Amino acid sequence: MPAESAPVLAVDIGGTKLAAGVVDADGRVLTSGRVPTPGGEDAEVLWDALRGLIEKVRAEAVAAGSPAPYGIGVGSGGPMRWPEGVISPLNIPAWHEFPLRHRLRELARGAPVRVHNDAVALALGEHRWGAGRGHANMLGMVASTGVGGGLVLGGRVVDGASGNAGHIGHVVVDPTGPPCACGGFGCLEAIASGPRTVARARAAGWVGADAVALTADARAGHPVAVAALARAGEALGIGIASAVALCDVSIVVLGGGLAQAGDLLFDPLRVAYTRYARLAFSRDVPVVPAALGPNAGLIGAATLLLGGESCWSAED
Repeated sequence: MPAESAPVLAVDIGGTKLAAGVVDADGRVLTSGRVPTPGGEDAEVLWDALRGLIEKVRAEAVAAGSPAPYGIGVGSGGPMRWPEGVISPLNIPAWHEFPLRHRLRELARGAPVRVHNDAVALALGEHRWGAGRGHANMLGMVASTGVGGGLVLGGRVVDGASGNAGHIGHVVVDPTGPPCACGGFGCLEAIASGPRTVARARAAGWVGADAVALTADARAGHPVAVAALARAGEALGIGIASAVALCDVSIVVLGGGLAQAGDLLFDPLRVAYTRYARLAFSRDVPVVPAALGPNAGLIGAATLLLGGESCWSAED
């Protein structure tokens, strides 16, 4: 069955969870599942978890009457070597230089396998079906375990020399800021990722478990939780202002777990953006939440196959 009409097997790889699903040609998730990302340093343990999840989701879709999915689209944390699909996610150290695309071809049964940065995938999904629809030029972002970005310019994905174009998480927003997992200092990811935001709150006396609890306490008015999210929002606003000045997009779409904090994150983000985006062409660019909800990563990964040449420029 041709890729244009068949459903696609989509995979979303992050530092805290692995997700897989079957997505149809209209961007609807037919079935999905997720498991926690295994810790430790054994790459094969991680691979076995992902392979088991993929096989389970594929079997469930077929059992429910769906045609067998054609091809595999993957959004993964980076950096990576693209289009080879050799990944080295900063938040998954066990998969340093892991040949993910090659390994997935064993499961694809001769169909295409496309691996890209998870934020690039989100940008493509939101551009085709979500908050970026109708915008030829947009920046899509993920603020979660890490902070990443993907660019659509002139209606086409921008890959860059190594597939890492748009990686806004490693734009420096505070030269005197904390060290980052990349080896630098003051990167946006080092300040505005979920784990760093939680760590900052704990250092100030908050005793909750994670970003979900932090958001709940901030909504209840806990001053430390409010301040931690505000600092993340401010850093995001600064980084986005710089990216918009460089890339001249007409909309910025922000998704990921931390974005679920809503106005607690977006209000300080927009204040900072207004302060730093002073050029006429950047001043009024909207920064909006992703519209595809918790399945945005899977829908975006599927778009690598469903979106045609505007979403994938390399050979399969």
